[in-house]
Amino acid sequence: MRLRGLAAAGATALLGTGAFIAWKSWAVARELVDPPFYRPQPLARVDGTYASLARGGDGDPGGAWHSEPVGDLQVWTLRRARPSRGIVLLLHGFGDDRWGTSPALKWFPDLDAAIFTYRRRDDAIRAGLTVPPVTFGALEHREVVAVVRHLEGLGWRRDRILLMGRSLGASVGLLAASRLEAEGGGPLGGLIWEGAPASSRDFAERLVRGPRDRAWHVLAPAIGGLASAWAGRKGAYDPEATDLQAQLRPSLQTPSLCFMATQDRLAPLPTQRLLAARFARIRTVEVPTWHLHCSEVLGPRYAEEIRRFTGEALEGKQVQALKG
Repeated sequence: MRLRGLAAAGATALLGTGAFIAWKSWAVARELVDPPFYRPQPLARVDGTYASLARGGDGDPGGAWHSEPVGDLQVWTLRRARPSRGIVLLLHGFGDDRWGTSPALKWFPDLDAAIFTYRRRDDAIRAGLTVPPVTFGALEHREVVAVVRHLEGLGWRRDRILLMGRSLGASVGLLAASRLEAEGGGPLGGLIWEGAPASSRDFAERLVRGPRDRAWHVLAPAIGGLASAWAGRKGAYDPEATDLQAQLRPSLQTPSLCFMATQDRLAPLPTQRLLAARFARIRTVEVPTWHLHCSEVLGPRYAEEIRRFTGEALEGKQVQALKG
């Protein structure tokens, strides 16, 4: 009788564990393709923000916005009020869009800027249409490649075009830079990145683990694998295409600046160091925080590092000698 009771208890525990894994995997997969916290801002607020950025101030010369279609995308470009020596394409992160990322252009007062929302998800949500899923960089990086080629068609040399991305935007930028170099045409003018998730599977596993290892963290690898597979099926992409270590070229020639958040559990320091090692020319700045908070912790130094890097990269100086 006791053995039968133990067997029943064991079976119940296994069923409960299996049900929890299935439910948690489904929930994480849903978050990967459709961030539950993302809500696009009203267009009136977006227009107000863009108008404020165009006015400039505090050392920023401002400029004039232009918007044009690039394939299925809509790209906004800020042309500075005075001649610019380059253009930076700002890449938004997970659960963000062109509005949320646009203030970053203030870190580049001597560069033109371009910005767009991946897959026009913000427009789809506002219009009540079917919203394209987030593909964790698998398809988004191809859009970045298309926009870079569009900028080249407008007359920008590739070595005058820079990318900046944080969080998922960093992953998208890394994948795009690698793809552009692989397809020929030379390196970009520069890539600035912070907190790139290693892959959709790794990110899913770390979501399960949380800020501190939860009681069920031993199940995180299984849940992460299943969640990323479900997300890939729902988003019609191969999760392996999001694996940065597998997808990046072994020696990227694009000059790079990386802000490494040393306390980050979603994009851990060892992973960031492995990715940084792929670059022939890179400056790394380690910051004791999580990603997306490096600018807050560094304060004015954050913008100073960016301006120092862009100046050196666009002037062809030896960025690889700058570490620290």
